[in-house]
Amino acid sequence: MSERVLLLVLSAGLVATLLTGIAIGPFNLSLGEILATLTGGGGESARVVLWNIRLPRVLAAALVGAALAGAGAAYQTIFRNPLVSPDILGVSAGAGFGAVLGILLGLPVLAIQLLGFVTGLATVSVVLLIALTLRGGGQVLVMVLAGVAVGSLAGAGIALVKLLADPDQQLPAITFWLMGSLAGVKQADLLTALPPIVVGLAPLVALRWRIGLLSLGDDEARMLGVEARRLRLIAIVGATLVTAAAVAMAGVIGWIGLMVPHMARLITGPRFDRLLPAALLLGAAFMVLVDTAARSIALIEVPLGILTSVLGAPFFIWLLSRGRRSWAE
Repeated sequence: MSERVLLLVLSAGLVATLLTGIAIGPFNLSLGEILATLTGGGGESARVVLWNIRLPRVLAAALVGAALAGAGAAYQTIFRNPLVSPDILGVSAGAGFGAVLGILLGLPVLAIQLLGFVTGLATVSVVLLIALTLRGGGQVLVMVLAGVAVGSLAGAGIALVKLLADPDQQLPAITFWLMGSLAGVKQADLLTALPPIVVGLAPLVALRWRIGLLSLGDDEARMLGVEARRLRLIAIVGATLVTAAAVAMAGVIGWIGLMVPHMARLITGPRFDRLLPAALLLGAAFMVLVDTAARSIALIEVPLGILTSVLGAPFFIWLLSRGRRSWAE
């Protein structure tokens, strides 16, 4: 299947999942009602549900899924490791610490998201500073280990905030947010998260052919005319930016950045220039389906992190079972 045909098929699948996500919920909408409302018609109830509740949430799910999947594909390529996920540099833990701190301080929702975004970027900045300061033989390894250490510190900060939080009001909100949810997403939240995600994804898409060369190793990439260190830094900053924005809006949602790139790789192969667009489309569609299930399978909404963990753990075991085979095959 050619790349153009593949992208058309995946785009059609994404449109179908978007319509499914819009249609299904406590107040179901038929396809006719959706089309009529989108074109300016439809009843008052359908318009309120579509424009104020359902459409912002479905688009937010697609945006978060694409962001995490794209970041995961980039991290797996630049670190040459199939088990790397977007929180490898501590960005998820850092953004989570900022958000729960905002909840503890009683800040408004937009300020909570902004604080989570800033602390997520600050966490990765510390990791990069450590890696640049400790110039060793394996700078990538130092960066990953620094990410683990700084992420652990951010996790300790989250635990401390939970200990200090009001057990009746703040602690339930913190716990629910840490499990991931799009229940309270509004149009303003979507518009706030969109610019950093677009800015972060832009260099990954524009430089995807060059970024793919990093999987060959730094020496081979330099022989092909690529400045590996600078390109890796650009890719890390872009992937971190989109991850921080996604976590700030939706909370900590695991496994998407690990699973979806492998799903895309099964379809496209290991070439990053083909993998990234497929991962973005698959991640968006997958997250919309997960969010639709989260608000449909039970009387109360199931946190997204629970559903992705239920799906991700068996997938991780399957990856381990293929451990003797090359991840690029």
